[in-house]
Amino acid sequence: MAACNANHFPRKPSLIFDLDGTLIDTEKYYRVFWPKALAEFGFHMTDEQALSLRSLGRPFAPRKLQEWFGPGLDYQKVRARRREMMEGYLDQVGIDLKPGAVELLSWLQGHGIQTAIATATDEARASKYLGGLGLLPYFDHVICATQVKEGKPSPDIYRYACGQLGREPQECIAVEDSPNGVLSAYRAGCKVIMVPDQTQPDEELSRLLYARVDSLLDIREKVVAFSGTV
Repeated sequence: MAACNANHFPRKPSLIFDLDGTLIDTEKYYRVFWPKALAEFGFHMTDEQALSLRSLGRPFAPRKLQEWFGPGLDYQKVRARRREMMEGYLDQVGIDLKPGAVELLSWLQGHGIQTAIATATDEARASKYLGGLGLLPYFDHVICATQVKEGKPSPDIYRYACGQLGREPQECIAVEDSPNGVLSAYRAGCKVIMVPDQTQPDEELSRLLYARVDSLLDIREKVVAFSGTV
Protein backbone atom coordinates (compact mmCIF):
# COMPACT_ATOMS: atom_id res chain seq x y z
CA MET A 1 0.00 0.00 0.00
CA ALA A 2 1.34 3.40 -0.89
CA ALA A 3 2.12 5.71 1.98
CA CYS A 4 -0.34 8.50 2.63
CA ASN A 5 0.49 11.99 3.78
CA ALA A 6 -1.17 13.83 6.64
CA ASN A 7 -4.02 15.11 4.51
CA HIS A 8 -4.87 12.44 1.94
CA PHE A 9 -5.58 8.72 1.91
CA PRO A 10 -4.69 6.52 -1.07
CA ARG A 11 -8.36 5.52 -1.30
CA LYS A 12 -11.69 6.45 0.22
CA PRO A 13 -11.60 6.59 4.02
CA SER A 14 -13.94 4.59 6.20
CA LEU A 15 -16.03 6.49 8.75
CA ILE A 16 -16.61 5.32 12.29
CA PHE A 17 -19.35 7.05 14.26
CA ASP A 18 -20.07 7.39 17.93
CA LEU A 19 -23.81 6.99 18.61
CA ASP A 20 -25.11 8.92 21.63
CA GLY A 21 -24.80 12.66 21.10
CA THR A 22 -23.30 12.22 17.65
CA LEU A 23 -26.01 10.56 15.56
CA ILE A 24 -28.85 10.44 18.07
CA ASP A 25 -29.85 13.16 20.52
CA THR A 26 -29.56 11.12 23.72
CA GLU A 27 -26.40 12.38 25.41
CA LYS A 28 -28.33 15.16 27.15
CA TYR A 29 -30.43 12.57 28.97
CA TYR A 30 -27.41 10.91 30.59
CA ARG A 31 -26.68 14.34 31.99
CA VAL A 32 -30.14 14.29 33.60
CA PHE A 33 -30.54 10.70 34.73
CA TRP A 34 -27.12 9.97 36.24
CA PRO A 35 -27.73 12.64 38.93
CA LYS A 36 -31.33 11.46 39.41
CA ALA A 37 -30.26 7.85 39.91
CA LEU A 38 -27.45 8.77 42.28
CA ALA A 39 -29.80 10.96 44.31
CA GLU A 40 -31.93 7.90 45.05
CA PHE A 41 -28.85 6.32 46.63
CA GLY A 42 -28.06 9.44 48.66
CA PHE A 43 -25.38 10.99 46.45
CA HIS A 44 -25.23 14.44 44.86
CA MET A 45 -23.69 14.62 41.39
CA THR A 46 -22.79 17.99 39.95
CA ASP A 47 -23.49 18.91 36.34
CA GLU A 48 -19.74 19.06 35.71
CA GLN A 49 -19.36 15.50 36.96
CA ALA A 50 -22.23 14.30 34.80
CA LEU A 51 -20.65 15.90 31.74
CA SER A 52 -17.33 14.21 32.40
CA LEU A 53 -19.02 10.80 32.26
CA ARG A 54 -19.96 11.18 28.60
CA SER A 55 -18.84 8.06 26.69
CA LEU A 56 -16.75 6.95 29.67
CA GLY A 57 -16.58 3.18 29.51
CA ARG A 58 -15.55 0.40 31.81
CA PRO A 59 -13.47 0.13 33.92
CA PHE A 60 -13.19 3.92 34.06
CA ALA A 61 -16.78 4.86 34.89
CA PRO A 62 -17.03 2.64 37.98
CA ARG A 63 -13.64 3.90 39.19
CA LYS A 64 -14.64 7.52 38.65
CA LEU A 65 -17.91 7.21 40.56
CA GLN A 66 -16.23 5.45 43.46
CA GLU A 67 -13.51 8.09 43.45
CA TRP A 68 -16.19 10.78 43.80
CA PHE A 69 -18.60 9.05 46.17
CA GLY A 70 -16.54 6.43 47.98
CA PRO A 71 -15.71 2.75 47.52
CA GLY A 72 -19.03 1.74 49.02
CA LEU A 73 -20.97 2.97 46.01
CA ASP A 74 -22.54 0.05 44.15
CA TYR A 75 -21.93 1.08 40.54
CA GLN A 76 -23.98 -1.71 39.00
CA LYS A 77 -27.07 -0.87 41.06
CA VAL A 78 -26.81 2.85 40.33
CA ARG A 79 -26.22 2.22 36.62
CA ALA A 80 -29.16 -0.20 36.45
CA ARG A 81 -31.43 2.42 38.03
CA ARG A 82 -30.15 5.11 35.67
CA ARG A 83 -30.86 2.83 32.68
CA GLU A 84 -34.34 2.00 33.98
CA MET A 85 -35.25 5.66 34.44
CA MET A 86 -33.75 6.82 31.17
CA GLU A 87 -35.16 3.99 29.06
CA GLY A 88 -38.61 4.53 30.53
CA TYR A 89 -38.43 8.20 29.65
CA LEU A 90 -37.16 7.58 26.12
CA ASP A 91 -39.89 5.01 25.51
CA GLN A 92 -42.38 7.78 26.25
CA VAL A 93 -40.85 10.72 24.40
CA GLY A 94 -38.92 8.95 21.64
CA ILE A 95 -35.43 9.62 20.32
CA ASP A 96 -34.51 12.34 17.86
CA LEU A 97 -31.80 12.07 15.25
CA LYS A 98 -29.11 14.72 15.21
CA PRO A 99 -29.60 17.17 12.32
CA GLY A 100 -28.13 15.91 9.06
CA ALA A 101 -27.63 12.31 10.22
CA VAL A 102 -29.66 10.59 7.50
CA GLU A 103 -28.46 12.98 4.80
CA LEU A 104 -24.81 12.34 5.66
CA LEU A 105 -25.21 8.57 5.94
CA SER A 106 -27.10 8.44 2.64
CA TRP A 107 -24.35 10.46 0.99
CA LEU A 108 -21.65 8.15 2.33
CA GLN A 109 -23.54 5.06 1.25
CA GLY A 110 -24.12 6.53 -2.19
CA HIS A 111 -20.38 7.05 -2.58
CA GLY A 112 -19.50 3.53 -1.49
CA ILE A 113 -17.85 4.60 1.75
CA GLN A 114 -17.71 2.03 4.56
CA THR A 115 -19.22 3.01 7.89
CA ALA A 116 -19.31 1.58 11.39
CA ILE A 117 -20.64 2.46 14.82
CA ALA A 118 -18.32 2.51 17.85
CA THR A 119 -20.45 3.10 20.91
CA ALA A 120 -20.35 2.77 24.68
CA THR A 121 -23.97 1.62 24.48
CA ASP A 122 -24.54 -2.13 24.78
CA GLU A 123 -25.62 -4.30 21.84
CA ALA A 124 -29.29 -4.56 22.81
CA ARG A 125 -29.86 -0.84 23.16
CA ALA A 126 -27.69 0.05 20.16
CA SER A 127 -29.75 -2.32 17.99
CA LYS A 128 -32.98 -0.93 19.46
CA TYR A 129 -32.00 2.67 18.78
CA LEU A 130 -30.53 2.10 15.32
CA GLY A 131 -33.32 -0.22 14.23
CA GLY A 132 -36.08 1.99 15.55
CA LEU A 133 -34.68 5.02 13.75
CA GLY A 134 -34.02 3.17 10.50
CA LEU A 135 -30.25 3.63 10.63
CA LEU A 136 -29.05 0.01 10.68
CA PRO A 137 -28.93 -0.37 6.86
CA TYR A 138 -26.36 2.42 6.66
CA PHE A 139 -23.69 0.58 8.67
CA ASP A 140 -21.35 -2.24 7.76
CA HIS A 141 -20.58 -2.96 11.43
CA VAL A 142 -21.93 -2.00 14.83
CA ILE A 143 -19.25 -2.23 17.51
CA CYS A 144 -20.16 -1.88 21.19
CA ALA A 145 -17.88 -1.40 24.18
CA THR A 146 -18.98 -4.77 25.58
CA GLN A 147 -17.05 -6.39 22.69
CA VAL A 148 -13.66 -5.03 23.79
CA LYS A 149 -11.57 -5.13 26.97
CA GLU A 150 -11.77 -1.46 27.85
CA GLY A 151 -14.23 1.24 26.86
CA LYS A 152 -13.55 4.84 25.90
CA PRO A 153 -11.22 6.71 26.38
CA SER A 154 -9.05 3.62 25.77
CA PRO A 155 -8.43 3.04 22.05
CA ASP A 156 -9.72 -0.55 22.08
CA ILE A 157 -13.10 0.04 20.47
CA TYR A 158 -11.73 2.11 17.58
CA ARG A 159 -8.89 -0.32 16.93
CA TYR A 160 -11.41 -3.15 16.85
CA ALA A 161 -13.73 -1.22 14.54
CA CYS A 162 -10.85 -0.51 12.14
CA GLY A 163 -10.02 -4.20 12.10
CA GLN A 164 -13.62 -5.14 11.35
CA LEU A 165 -13.59 -2.72 8.42
CA GLY A 166 -10.27 -4.11 7.20
CA ARG A 167 -8.60 -0.72 7.44
CA GLU A 168 -5.61 0.82 9.17
CA PRO A 169 -6.56 3.48 11.75
CA GLN A 170 -4.98 6.23 9.67
CA GLU A 171 -7.39 5.33 6.87
CA CYS A 172 -10.40 5.94 9.11
CA ILE A 173 -12.24 9.06 10.16
CA ALA A 174 -13.85 8.95 13.60
CA VAL A 175 -16.84 11.19 14.28
CA GLU A 176 -17.30 12.07 17.95
CA ASP A 177 -19.10 14.57 20.16
CA SER A 178 -17.39 14.17 23.55
CA PRO A 179 -13.87 14.41 25.02
CA ASN A 180 -13.68 10.75 26.05
CA GLY A 181 -14.71 9.67 22.58
CA VAL A 182 -12.19 11.97 20.93
CA LEU A 183 -9.42 10.59 23.13
CA SER A 184 -10.35 7.01 22.27
CA ALA A 185 -10.30 7.60 18.53
CA TYR A 186 -7.14 9.72 18.61
CA ARG A 187 -5.27 7.15 20.68
CA ALA A 188 -6.27 4.47 18.18
CA GLY A 189 -4.66 6.50 15.39
CA CYS A 190 -7.82 7.65 13.62
CA LYS A 191 -8.39 11.13 12.25
CA VAL A 192 -11.02 12.71 14.48
CA ILE A 193 -13.81 15.06 13.50
CA MET A 194 -15.71 16.47 16.45
CA VAL A 195 -19.31 17.62 16.25
CA PRO A 196 -19.69 19.11 19.75
CA ASP A 197 -22.90 18.31 21.58
CA GLN A 198 -23.03 19.37 25.22
CA THR A 199 -19.73 21.27 25.40
CA GLN A 200 -17.15 22.77 23.07
CA PRO A 201 -13.60 21.36 22.92
CA ASP A 202 -11.01 23.15 25.01
CA GLU A 203 -7.62 24.14 23.65
CA GLU A 204 -5.97 20.86 24.62
CA LEU A 205 -8.66 18.71 23.04
CA SER A 206 -8.75 20.89 19.93
CA ARG A 207 -5.12 20.00 19.23
CA LEU A 208 -6.15 16.35 18.79
CA LEU A 209 -8.79 17.08 16.17
CA TYR A 210 -8.51 16.94 12.41
CA ALA A 211 -11.57 19.16 12.34
CA ARG A 212 -14.36 20.58 14.44
CA VAL A 213 -17.65 21.11 12.63
CA ASP A 214 -21.02 22.55 13.57
CA SER A 215 -23.12 19.99 11.71
CA LEU A 216 -22.92 16.41 10.50
CA LEU A 217 -23.52 17.75 7.00
CA ASP A 218 -20.23 19.65 7.18
CA ILE A 219 -18.42 16.30 7.28
CA ARG A 220 -19.00 15.71 3.58
CA GLU A 221 -16.45 18.32 2.56
CA LYS A 222 -13.97 16.92 5.09
CA VAL A 223 -14.29 13.46 3.55
CA VAL A 224 -13.54 14.91 0.14
CA ALA A 225 -10.56 16.78 1.57
CA PHE A 226 -9.20 13.61 3.19
CA SER A 227 -9.17 11.52 0.05
CA GLY A 228 -9.04 14.17 -2.63
CA THR A 229 -12.02 12.48 -4.25
CA VAL A 230 -15.17 10.50 -3.54
